[in-house]
Amino acid sequence: MSLPSLLVPPEPARLAAVDALCAWPHPYDVGAEQDRLFVAGMREIVAWHQERSPFYAGLMARRGFTADHIVDVASCADIPAIHANFFKTHEVLSIPKDQVSTHLTSSGTTGQRSQMFFDDWSLGSAQRMVAFTFRHYGWETPEQPTNYLLLSYEPVAGMKIGTAFTKNFLLSFAPPDRIAYALRATGHGHEFDPFGAIRALQEFADAGLPVRIFGFPAYLHFILERMADMGLPPLALPEGSLVFLGGGWKGHADKQIPKRELYARITAQLGIPDARCRESFGSTEHCVPYVECANHNFHVPAWSRVFIRDVRTLDVAKDGQTGFLHFVSPYITSVPAHSVLMGDLAEVGHGAACGCGLTTPTLRIAGRAGTSRNRTCSLAAAELLKRTAA
Repeated sequence: MSLPSLLVPPEPARLAAVDALCAWPHPYDVGAEQDRLFVAGMREIVAWHQERSPFYAGLMARRGFTADHIVDVASCADIPAIHANFFKTHEVLSIPKDQVSTHLTSSGTTGQRSQMFFDDWSLGSAQRMVAFTFRHYGWETPEQPTNYLLLSYEPVAGMKIGTAFTKNFLLSFAPPDRIAYALRATGHGHEFDPFGAIRALQEFADAGLPVRIFGFPAYLHFILERMADMGLPPLALPEGSLVFLGGGWKGHADKQIPKRELYARITAQLGIPDARCRESFGSTEHCVPYVECANHNFHVPAWSRVFIRDVRTLDVAKDGQTGFLHFVSPYITSVPAHSVLMGDLAEVGHGAACGCGLTTPTLRIAGRAGTSRNRTCSLAAAELLKRTAA
């Protein structure tokens, strides 16, 4: 993928630190200079949203907070946060509507729908972060045709689902030869098609080109189970194949297997080595990519900082404590989603203890807090699976 050469924030002079931080090409190279840029970028973006979003200006006034309160990385935890659920029912923009270039949602055919509005800068900046991450891990192979199995929604006209948008964006890092979808469009929605996915994998194994499998881990798990139930022999997908999963197991906690077990099954049944099996974490409300290292830990990239909030007091939690996940990043100018409190429970660890060579903090996702109303695209997809895989 060629990185955007003309990607600039809406007002470059006002957002110079934001621009410099988001253009940093080394995802896990963080030091004093990156901390300085991050703090300066957060001061710029807080002032940006305060000036352009009456809602956020009111929130800051009620909290007695101004951009001048941001003096170091630790003080970024004090930036007024908006819960991700707020975006399910509210449209809060910091730009004129005619500057919205992309409108994405995070649920599928059912459930409470999250939505996010992007201008060219915000979406382009997030995509550039993904490109930097793929480049870091050596997954950008523009000269190598590749076959794809996408464990996500087959595109239809007008589709705005964030996961489908993201999975199709990921095709830009290796040119597609053939593309197969696990969630097939029927004209009345989507249906999970395990037999079509298995047939595609069998054909890909014979084609000799690397295969990339992107999408929900639950779907891959059920495809592998169906292969085993049918007594199908293991496949040997070509060298250079890659599994890149995301979206979690919402709605299938009773059937979820440990990540290591899933990866072992992928290696045994598809022939893809453990080191080429990775998972990502992110959301429509916070598009910064969190990607597993070779030791299968998420590391916080240079473009964001992560805080953990005590589930009772919402104070910043102690080291090693599990709590609500609080993301902070200055990349987004379209919506005041620069400080987002998630419904996920998580724990932050010391990056050096991972042993992979990266030193930025690790992020362990412990699960999702909430009720049946707290739904995501992966939950909606899981409901499709329940209806069609029985």
